[in-house]
Amino acid sequence: MNLDFSPEEAAFRDEVRRFIAENYPPHLRGKQEEGEELAKDDFLLWHRILAKQGWVAPSWPKSLGGTGWTPTQKYIWSEEQARAETIPILPFGIGMVSPVIMAFGDDEQKAKFLPATYNGDIWWCQGYSEPGAGSDLAGLSTRAERIKGDDDKEYYLVNGQKTWTTLAQYADWGFFLVRTDPTAKKQEGISFLLIDMKTPGVTVRPLITIDGGHEVNEVFLENVKVPVENRVGDENKGWTCAKFLLAHERSGIAGVARSKRGIERLREIASTELADDGGKLIDDPIFKRKVAELEIDLAALEYTELRTLAGESAGKGPGVESSLLKIKGTEVGQRLTELVLEAAGHYGAPYFRGFPAEGGNALPIGPEFAHRAAPTYFNMRKTSIFGGSNEIQRNIIAKMVLGL
Repeated sequence: MNLDFSPEEAAFRDEVRRFIAENYPPHLRGKQEEGEELAKDDFLLWHRILAKQGWVAPSWPKSLGGTGWTPTQKYIWSEEQARAETIPILPFGIGMVSPVIMAFGDDEQKAKFLPATYNGDIWWCQGYSEPGAGSDLAGLSTRAERIKGDDDKEYYLVNGQKTWTTLAQYADWGFFLVRTDPTAKKQEGISFLLIDMKTPGVTVRPLITIDGGHEVNEVFLENVKVPVENRVGDENKGWTCAKFLLAHERSGIAGVARSKRGIERLREIASTELADDGGKLIDDPIFKRKVAELEIDLAALEYTELRTLAGESAGKGPGVESSLLKIKGTEVGQRLTELVLEAAGHYGAPYFRGFPAEGGNALPIGPEFAHRAAPTYFNMRKTSIFGGSNEIQRNIIAKMVLGL
């Protein structure tokens, strides 16, 4: 979808495009193009460049470092980042826990965590899911018992396990849901704690995913002492914080701008790859129909995202529409990776984890885009599960919109 920009908006777009071209680190571009795993310092480098510019948290209040941009400017910003294929700013600090601290935290928590998160001095991870509590998040069993320490201060003694904790191997702090009243109704006995990941008793173990990457982890908490002042909101009222955070998380999962760029690249790929009949893949009627259907669904999703963005700018927080954005955004992303893998054909096969290249040669064969087609396809399977599975999101829509 192409918007008609005003002269001021067009000038803003040019400013953003120029800034990215002049400031995005070349070695990050090289790593991305080669498919190398990005390290913590790689993510933080671009984060800190944007923080220095004042652009790292466009949706924050201006008084706390936000940009004060209009919905159209935020749209332009996301479009230009996608067009330049920059590293996304990780959402855990800027987009997830910070809005919770702003809404439910006390003054000391805001002063301690918000500036450090903005500047990239704190890397956050999310401790929500457990082995027995994924889609039914309120069924979590990690417990926090209130105790008095030897210093006469009050603490929570936390015991339990979290899983699928993204990039916890790098985290300085984590935000965790814990059960503080095991006798209460599931949703009413939960609290929201901020835990220093260096605290004794916190153990992070890697979970290697099917694409061969170390992105997620399991986190074990064994007699972890957490000061009571690290609780955000009231005791046993953490479910309110959890729902608030998930609405922000689901809105951000849609990934419209990057899917649009992905379709552009898919068309470029299909213009060079051959179909079964020897013609260009882009001219194959079946493949062309799949791409067209995907573009139509993405255009509809984009309009919905723009309406949501406009509502947030008017002071309306993300509501049930965040579930719709999450469902359709992840479905579009998955279909996109399916079509890229289809375009790669048999060249995608050698890049399954552990599958040797041709003749034992470690160098990839086939077109460059095919090197990461299968790993990306498999990695995207998770998106319809995390952030609340798509089945659960449909239940939310059925209840909140249709009254079923």
